[in-house]
Amino acid sequence: MTTAYISHPACLGHQTGSDHPESPQRLYAIEDALISTGLMSLLKRTDAPRATREQLCRVHSPGYLDEIERHAPMSGLVTLDADTVMGPGSLEAAYRAAGAMVLGVEMVIHNEVETAFCGIRPPGHHAGRNSAMGFCIFNNLAVGAAHALAAGIDRVAIVDFDVHHGNGTESIFQADDRIMLCSVFQHPFYPYTPLVTDSRHIVHVPLNAGAYSDEFQQAVQNHLLPVLHRFRPELILVSAGFDSHFEDCMGQLNLLDSDYYWITREIMEVATHCAGGRVVSTLEGGYELHALGRAVVQHIRALMRI
Repeated sequence: MTTAYISHPACLGHQTGSDHPESPQRLYAIEDALISTGLMSLLKRTDAPRATREQLCRVHSPGYLDEIERHAPMSGLVTLDADTVMGPGSLEAAYRAAGAMVLGVEMVIHNEVETAFCGIRPPGHHAGRNSAMGFCIFNNLAVGAAHALAAGIDRVAIVDFDVHHGNGTESIFQADDRIMLCSVFQHPFYPYTPLVTDSRHIVHVPLNAGAYSDEFQQAVQNHLLPVLHRFRPELILVSAGFDSHFEDCMGQLNLLDSDYYWITREIMEVATHCAGGRVVSTLEGGYELHALGRAVVQHIRALMRI
């Protein structure tokens, strides 16, 4: 079985301004690293389709979609919130980013590939049903999870290891126990939203600023992996944020390149036992370009089982 790399040139057309950290250079850094290590030639590279309105409306309100389309500029930049910017190419990029997750889910559940990584932007895990936030327009992973449920998958696990809490994903699936959301992140930290603490299908492991690899790995081993095994997911989706890397100035965790290989291998072990090896991952954060490229290489190596 192979691993898919799903992206689209439109994701490079999402312009955010010269000083914005969520820049097209992020995808160039990832693809340069995959090419230089020889991994790109081993991946099944596939263009992302546009997500349809039906697919998006499983997690976003029709009114929100209409609002985003109205705000899309013909020229210049518009701001959706303090951090989230749209340029002339942003709407198409957002449609393709969400569509990448839909395609990844389709490919793994139909056994075209075992695993997939969506190299897309804008990211998604802060976007809620009716709101853009934190660089995110559509919640790409949530669109993929909802598509899996619509396709007949009964239990979907989401693992989020971005340095920031994925508040949008949590709010969308808070009442849906077919989804197990497991996340590890720096806390207290952006987005400063209250954490759900009374749910059996939402498990958060907050880490203090300054935490190192041993604390991260212990938290995952003690709190996240047992829950995932008990849930026995039929599919695992990953919000893969690489801004918890020690070189990344967007957070204050101290993870190494090897930590991304380690957690992905642990996710793959759960997937092997419970989900037929099926994992779809999507890019969230990660803004120090050299560290981002190296960390994604380690993540994809683990998805490929090499």
